[in-house]
Amino acid sequence: MIIIGGTATNGIDERVSRLLNLKLIKVEHKVFPDGESYIRIPEQINDKEVVLIQSLYPPQDKHLVDLFLMIETLADMKIEKINVVAPYLAYSRQNRRFKEGEAVSVKTVLNLIRKSGATSLAVVEPHHYEELEYFDGETRVIDPIPDIGKVISEKTKGPLVLAPDKGALNRAKRLAEILNTDYMFIEKERDLNTGEVRVKNLPELKVNGRDVVLIDDIISTGGTMVQAISMVKKQGAKNVYVSAVHGLFIGDAYSKLIQAGASEVIITNTIPQDPSKVSVVDVSDAIARTI
Repeated sequence: MIIIGGTATNGIDERVSRLLNLKLIKVEHKVFPDGESYIRIPEQINDKEVVLIQSLYPPQDKHLVDLFLMIETLADMKIEKINVVAPYLAYSRQNRRFKEGEAVSVKTVLNLIRKSGATSLAVVEPHHYEELEYFDGETRVIDPIPDIGKVISEKTKGPLVLAPDKGALNRAKRLAEILNTDYMFIEKERDLNTGEVRVKNLPELKVNGRDVVLIDDIISTGGTMVQAISMVKKQGAKNVYVSAVHGLFIGDAYSKLIQAGASEVIITNTIPQDPSKVSVVDVSDAIARTI
């Protein structure tokens, strides 16, 4: 088996290659003057199985097209098993039709990955596990929560683990079990026209003088987290640690979290991060374990 490093790996391909002691082939790539992608696998591959690592962080559309080109090129090279590892899976939040006529974006993306020639797909903490059923092949979920838990356990003992909505409750539960502590969630609702998120109810949390860890899969604009931070701070939380698997941090999202009262932001490296701002948890070990 060989590791193929795609055009968007954030160094994860190199670390996984070292951890598993597998040969790494880096894809050659460039962008033509008209914006189109050029892809080349620079070596003839004799192995029948490869692991292609390609994250799909912004610019998502370019990285997706690169992925399709790489998969089909490997298929043309007669590779029998093309195992795609996507540390961040773009379009995963549009996993069903919220309004009539909407595209189910993640379904389209997963269909295209499969039809390009991928035989299996592994994703780091997808938005919804069931959306992987759209991929007509073997799928695996890479769980980074134990690695996040190790980092948090060094910073606080017995915090309340809080999910910013019911959909993130499973993550909160898994993290709380690692930290040997309690957990709960906040109810929220989203306006389907504007996309605005607001807290639906404000539960009475026994957090006065206590640390709180907020956990979610994605931080995009940070709106949901900001509301949650403000809520627990008003109820007397001591320190608020904000954690997520995928940190997009659109616009001034990071600044909003800090201004709202976050003590620290803990994020994995599925998307490139600024280590001077956030604590970065490497998912390479989790990926290597899954492979």
